[in-house]
Amino acid sequence: MQGGDVEARRAAVDAIPIRPASAAAPAPEFPWPQPHRAAMFLSFDVDAESAWTGGNPAHADRLVTMSYGGYEARVGTPKLLELLDQLGLKATFFITGWAVDAYPAMAESIVKAGHEIGHHGYHHLLPDPGSPFIVEEVERGLEALKRRLGVVPKGYRAPSGEFCEELRALLVRRGFLYTSSFRDDVRPYRHVLRDGSAGTIELPTTACYDDWVLGLSTRVSPRPILSKEEVLSIWTDELDEIRDWGAMVTTVLHPQCSGRPMRMRLLREFLRYTQACGDVWITTGEAIAGRFAEFEGAGRR
Repeated sequence: MQGGDVEARRAAVDAIPIRPASAAAPAPEFPWPQPHRAAMFLSFDVDAESAWTGGNPAHADRLVTMSYGGYEARVGTPKLLELLDQLGLKATFFITGWAVDAYPAMAESIVKAGHEIGHHGYHHLLPDPGSPFIVEEVERGLEALKRRLGVVPKGYRAPSGEFCEELRALLVRRGFLYTSSFRDDVRPYRHVLRDGSAGTIELPTTACYDDWVLGLSTRVSPRPILSKEEVLSIWTDELDEIRDWGAMVTTVLHPQCSGRPMRMRLLREFLRYTQACGDVWITTGEAIAGRFAEFEGAGRR
């Protein structure tokens, strides 16, 4: 590293603010609905082909790469909806506006089945600090959900799981009840904006329940696929400890991954295990955020 590069690097490091990334108070402990002692926010991210074009628009002409996303509408989402119906479960589907516009029948089938629809951007563009697309991604996604589905979402999950202060403040202005992107807790909490005002309720995601990391490998995103036994061990161990803590897990599942046969079998077995525990509240983000808001309101009276 040259002298000038060293100085530039030092200046950048010295400019890092000495403050926590989140000013929120520690997440409070509060009771889940009886007879539950823990909760599972069961959620899916429906990206379709925007999962691939969001990071590289040139993928739009790479048809086999795009076909990974196309699997969601053709097979993955319908099969997952069947599974949830068989198990009597309701979930939250965070869906990009692009996926809604490209596959309206798929999106409508999620609503018809009684599941919650959440906001997941429009083109699945990373909301990096300083990005010129942050406002447009939120507004255009809202417009697509309203126009196609008649839905005004209460929850938001950031594409690629990234956030910045501009986005955090924007979501409050647009009336969102909750967000689900951060990975800093095992219970819901209330965001605090940079100016000290209240932000959205955060339902933190659980890193090990991101199926993309554990079960999808492509030519442009190569990684090993873990077996059902390996993943089931990870998932049940996490859940059992969370049950002892009286806390919450949040899944980040994708129809183009968990909607494939081997992963479907894994998910079915895991959800049946969770149901058999008898003490885990498996529900939507809106329900959990609503429970937190009730607790928060009771504490202020």
